[in-house]
Amino acid sequence: MFTTYKVKPFFDEMLKASGKPKDHYQKFYEMLHNFSADELKEKHETAQLSFLRQGITFTVYHNNVGAERTMPFDFVPIIIPPEDWETIEKGMVQRTDALNCFLHDVYNEQQIIKDGVIPKELVVDNPYYYAKQVQGINIPLNNHIFLAGIDLIRDENGKYLVLEDNLRNPSGISYVYQNRYVMRQVYPEFFAKHSVQTLEHQVTYLHEAIMDHAPKGVDNPRAVLLTPGIYNSAYYDHVFLAQQMGLQLVEGRDLMVANNIVYMKTIRGLEKVDIIYRRIDDDFLDPLAFREDSTLGVDGLLEAYRQGNVAILNGIGNGVADDKAMYVYVPDMIRYYLKEEPIIDNVMTYRLDDPEQRDWVLKRLPELVVKNVGASGGYDMLVGPHATLEEIELFRGKILENPHQYIAQPTIKLSRAPAYQGEDFYPCHVDLRVFVMRGKETHVFPGGLSRVALKKGSLVVNSSQGGGGKDTWVMKSGGMS
Repeated sequence: MFTTYKVKPFFDEMLKASGKPKDHYQKFYEMLHNFSADELKEKHETAQLSFLRQGITFTVYHNNVGAERTMPFDFVPIIIPPEDWETIEKGMVQRTDALNCFLHDVYNEQQIIKDGVIPKELVVDNPYYYAKQVQGINIPLNNHIFLAGIDLIRDENGKYLVLEDNLRNPSGISYVYQNRYVMRQVYPEFFAKHSVQTLEHQVTYLHEAIMDHAPKGVDNPRAVLLTPGIYNSAYYDHVFLAQQMGLQLVEGRDLMVANNIVYMKTIRGLEKVDIIYRRIDDDFLDPLAFREDSTLGVDGLLEAYRQGNVAILNGIGNGVADDKAMYVYVPDMIRYYLKEEPIIDNVMTYRLDDPEQRDWVLKRLPELVVKNVGASGGYDMLVGPHATLEEIELFRGKILENPHQYIAQPTIKLSRAPAYQGEDFYPCHVDLRVFVMRGKETHVFPGGLSRVALKKGSLVVNSSQGGGGKDTWVMKSGGMS
């Protein structure tokens, strides 16, 4: 099955350089060889159909036209041994703790700026910094980050690195569940031989974390999930989470504010709402406080939040902590707030508003990756080694015009794993989005969303750019059954 498969020059999740499986993949590898080519093809097609039948789709926008697509699924799982997972877990808790301290600080004392650890302009000029709206507000648990999605990669030596932090509205938990569900349906044989950490209690932890944010004096809080509606690319995610947690799924028009208290309109009259898990961006939350042309939000919501009558999760203004320019400083935040060294490092990153770093980068554009600090989903990004001369020159102009808007990173030899799309096994680049749930306690979702760049040779794992998903197995201590 793997005769034409090339491991080098990358780190492969499943295979050693010799082409033999790694210890924690040995059982899986052996079982794989019990299937005939026809059986594998049939199982692959059954898996894709399962996603289609369940309506698991996301929307890709091109030239303002949205197309519904199913998330391509690949059945070779990413298997993480317990000792690796322990390091990831500790690293994720540490990182989100420091990021939360930073958010609390910049919206209150701003000590980190006064101490010269982070340049003031990086905070005050940030388009996602909403000082005017939320400076000095008391929020439940002082917690700005109820749910974080931290993207990890591995380099050519297999070392885990953080690629980016998502602290606004990280999506993808529903896909983690669906990947596991389809995997158990189509390939039940694998689970008989492996003891994998289950996902069963994770939604309960998520629900508890939401309820932990009840405003002061509220004993039986009512929480809702606020969605922009069916045209949002992550709408499936919203529906899934609301159903699993037993939350009412609402749009802005279903809510109203009276006397700084939020109510949900129901056929039985108005019902008070205490916690809003919102999947709407800050700008659209309240037309009176942010964009007045927003039809998705609720008039007066910000004032109800400021008065402490409703909790909004994730916190308003989190974007100041997760853009790609601030990312450079997260290791410094960990040292500053927690007095610890980072457990999981950043990817080496160059700030292009620094003239010296900028000159160095401009000479090496064909070797580097350049990203817009405010963009996501793989948009406005240059992958130097795969770019044409024309694209490189276009980005050179963009950097010179707006140096603070871009960062550069080395082209990392992202780790790869085998993918099978109905014909043969070939190596594809992968990353892992780890979900951290924070309430009175912090839980790290065991595994997360493994995303895979299914186009041969591609480095971009985003589903909007042709990427797919894999199931992620965190092995229990004691390993295999």
